[in-house]
Amino acid sequence: MTDGKRRRGVVAVAALLGGVLTLSACGGGDEGGGDSGADPAKKPEKGQAQVDRAAAEKASDARIVITPEDGADNASIHAAQVGVKGGKLTSVTMKATATGQEVEGTLAADGSGWKPNGQLERATQYTISAEAEDAKGREVHENSTFTTVSPSNSFIGYFTPEDGSTVGVGMPVSINFDKGITDKKAVQSAIEVNSTSGQEIVGHWFSDTRLDFRPQEYWKSGSKVTVDLNLDGVEGAEGITGVQDKSFSFTVGRSQVSTVDVKSKTMEVVRDGKTVKTFKISAGAPETPTYNGQMVISEKFKETRMNGATVGFTDDDGKGEYDIKDVPHAMRLSTSGTFIHGNYWGSDSVFGNVNTSHGCVGLNDVQGANDPSQDGAWFFDNSLLGDVVIVKNSPDKQITPDNGLNGWNMSWADWKAGSAL
Repeated sequence: MTDGKRRRGVVAVAALLGGVLTLSACGGGDEGGGDSGADPAKKPEKGQAQVDRAAAEKASDARIVITPEDGADNASIHAAQVGVKGGKLTSVTMKATATGQEVEGTLAADGSGWKPNGQLERATQYTISAEAEDAKGREVHENSTFTTVSPSNSFIGYFTPEDGSTVGVGMPVSINFDKGITDKKAVQSAIEVNSTSGQEIVGHWFSDTRLDFRPQEYWKSGSKVTVDLNLDGVEGAEGITGVQDKSFSFTVGRSQVSTVDVKSKTMEVVRDGKTVKTFKISAGAPETPTYNGQMVISEKFKETRMNGATVGFTDDDGKGEYDIKDVPHAMRLSTSGTFIHGNYWGSDSVFGNVNTSHGCVGLNDVQGANDPSQDGAWFFDNSLLGDVVIVKNSPDKQITPDNGLNGWNMSWADWKAGSAL
């Protein structure tokens, strides 16, 4: 081989070896130098899969579901609950965030759910921490922090009569809302009133804050009335939602309707269709007569104070025309101040002969309300909230239906016309 050929061969071999080295460098061998473009800290793909598989094997199949969800605002005071899928709850703790006070709750025996024992407070932040495990004992944890609806953007209804009470046949279901209701249809639709008597029951709006329910005639004696307030989450006005999810019921007792004849100055008490008592009374004087109409006893007081100034009866000095601190056996018939009550300051000769009151109906009685033989005591002891007192032959007008629980002074057609449904 000539020198020229030998030099060309060496160059060719060098070029070939150079190509091999270049390929080796780009291949990224264990000891190869240069920048391969790979993250040297990253584990091989096969190793990552092994790690992921191991983590999955350790993960619990249980999935905790907390309501309201974390970060919720304006949450219902009845909505809090914890559930679980693929396992069972082992521990749930709920606290008011600001005070740390724990909320009592009940965990289902099978670990399927948890609920607070009562309704929550409004405008309060709560935190729920829950733990669960699956069939293999693998644990999972979940937390939620939420805030309940505030009084400023929620409404509630105060109702009459009381849950579990026994009332007279004239007692309506009366609900007074603490906010004005503009969507009356939505609110009325969320309230159910049913009676074992089978009577048709209709609601009537007296105002945007008062809704009463009654049948066409008085309730039937012995019937049970059940009321369901399904108002939680119902929007009563723009941005104002209900928070109540409550049921209550009451029983209608014997029928007692008492009729006051202002002209004859007597009162006849009729119970279950039979006259049981007739009393001599003293009603409103000619210048301050008693309302006519059907009135329902809404409150009872063994003794109470009556001051004329509170109902507009004042003297020239602005003081009440009367101020009696211990009126015995008083029962309210109207919001405006009409009562039927015992009278110890009038002489016995007044009753049955002269109408002397400022609009109330008076029965003979004694000071101290401690003599059961007195007319006032008997009537008080034998009356229920919801009993009806009818006043007739008075020179005054008929009482308005919204003055007390006195919707019976409205025709059935007019009553139904005030329904939003």
